[in-house]
Amino acid sequence: MTTLGATAEQEELRDSVRRFLADRAPLTRVRELMETEDGTDKGVWEQAGSQLGLQGIAIPEEYGGAGFTFAEQAIVLEELGAALYGGPFLASAVLAATALLASSDEAARRDLLPAIASGETIATLAFTEDNGSWDPSTTRLFAAKTGDGWRLDGHKSFVLDGGSAGLILVLGVADGGLSLFAVGAGSAGLTRTVLPTLDQTRKLARLEFDGVTARLIGSVGDAAAIMDRVLDTAAIALAAEQLGGAQRAFDMAVEYSKVRHQFGRPIGSFQALKHRMADMLLEVESLRSAVNYAAAAVAEGAEEVPIIASLVKAYASETFFHVAAENIQIHGGIGFTWEHDAHLYFKRAKSSELFLGDATYHRERLASRIEL
Repeated sequence: MTTLGATAEQEELRDSVRRFLADRAPLTRVRELMETEDGTDKGVWEQAGSQLGLQGIAIPEEYGGAGFTFAEQAIVLEELGAALYGGPFLASAVLAATALLASSDEAARRDLLPAIASGETIATLAFTEDNGSWDPSTTRLFAAKTGDGWRLDGHKSFVLDGGSAGLILVLGVADGGLSLFAVGAGSAGLTRTVLPTLDQTRKLARLEFDGVTARLIGSVGDAAAIMDRVLDTAAIALAAEQLGGAQRAFDMAVEYSKVRHQFGRPIGSFQALKHRMADMLLEVESLRSAVNYAAAAVAEGAEEVPIIASLVKAYASETFFHVAAENIQIHGGIGFTWEHDAHLYFKRAKSSELFLGDATYHRERLASRIEL
């Protein structure tokens, strides 16, 4: 495996994304967008695609992307997580794009990926249903052949950015096998309902399909393999986001401990807080090593990715949640107020812990994969 240290180009990428987000998507803007239905600043999204090429960073050049690897995309995700960016990057550039790249459908890749890479199309992947299971095998949405096309009947829930996506990739059961379909947002028979969420920076929706016309992606029955790759990649992508959030929450705690005084000295000088922050630092740096290793594994197509994915997602979920909770405690009373940003990271930590499966789910998934 290649070196895990960041190259000069990767550090330049990190700096440019961080500056862009600080300028165009500060937390004051995040709070404003929390109150909107789709949570996305269209101008920022378009600029991210046209000027920085972020949406297409890990999409091959032949499909309109920049042709970099998942290692670069993980850096972008880390910075997005640190800024609590609420746009549809994870849904479109990771979930949907990875599903298309994992499929055998060359025509669909050429048709759909360029607009995703440029940011012109916001896409998402709809695979969970009302039972809340992240296991694709629990899918009940039914797909029936009708002439030259397909008809979808059923529902999807907890669909990331499902209320704003223009392209929806839908997991369904066709002829007894899991299959993937593409649906346009304006399709007849499709009803979208935005769901209330604990984390208002992350938008979820429930989708109803009533005889919706769809395009088959790949072949009937090949979506199980596609979803294995997508969910492993997405778990590591989300872990990169969680790393960014954990680092920012830790930085907030350290900074406050320097400026908040009690008994005539900074609270950071108290031994008890020193120990707590040392533990937090160890957790964050351990997570950084895990995410870097996992991102390099995805970039190289390593066989160990299915094992690493569950390990790193489980650890990232626990680390981010613990650090975000400690950040609130260290801030004391002000940390519990709406005006302070600490609670935003706490809510993102909780939603990210549950999204794609919590630590317990991934440990069970890992145990099953290694046949324990």
